[in-house]
Amino acid sequence: MRRMRETFEEQIEQVQTDVTRLASIVNEMLAEAVRALVDQDEALAEKVIADDDIADELDLHIEQECMRLLALQQPMAKDLRIIGTALKVISDLERVGDYSVDIAKSAITLADEPYFKALIDIPRMAEITISMVRMSAQAFVRQDLDLVRQVIERDDEVDTIWEHLLEELVEYMRSDPDLILQATHLLLVARYLERIADHVVNVAERVSYMETGRFEDLALSHAITQEPAEEGDS
Repeated sequence: MRRMRETFEEQIEQVQTDVTRLASIVNEMLAEAVRALVDQDEALAEKVIADDDIADELDLHIEQECMRLLALQQPMAKDLRIIGTALKVISDLERVGDYSVDIAKSAITLADEPYFKALIDIPRMAEITISMVRMSAQAFVRQDLDLVRQVIERDDEVDTIWEHLLEELVEYMRSDPDLILQATHLLLVARYLERIADHVVNVAERVSYMETGRFEDLALSHAITQEPAEEGDS
């Protein structure tokens, strides 16, 4: 019986390792997609698109392994939460890969067109989202709620840059119709990065549930705590 339990724990650890590997793959895809956009490197963008097959295969493998553990073992409450969290996490990580492909496609579209403005905010957004993906994967493996909190906090930075870019790029489109196509693609890329951050927040919330047994909307809770006090409030 003890040996069966040890084997089961080893299998769960392997699932966690595979989830970390998936996070690493999609994070590299994201970094390369944004680099392809900034450098206007069409070959690198094509590589990102091809790498999505690798991410999808690993996603399927993890899902099948989780289902096998649920079917053949008798997981205890914490084990169930780990397996259930893994299934949710890989879904969000798979979406990170999909959005990275979308960014790569925009990079290909804009590869031969000089940018009307230096790309500063989009790489900054990408830097933050990449760090969020890395922290969320570490939080899952380490079962670290402090890393969960850091992920939620960094999402605020992404939202701030997104709101600034939205306003700026729409103004460019209003002022010069010739910029509409390029500005639209840059706006889409910024939106993809904002959505990636939201998926990473989902991962963080699942890790919190895995550890506490309580599911909370951590982003909402954080937003409430960050609201300035009304005049007259103590």
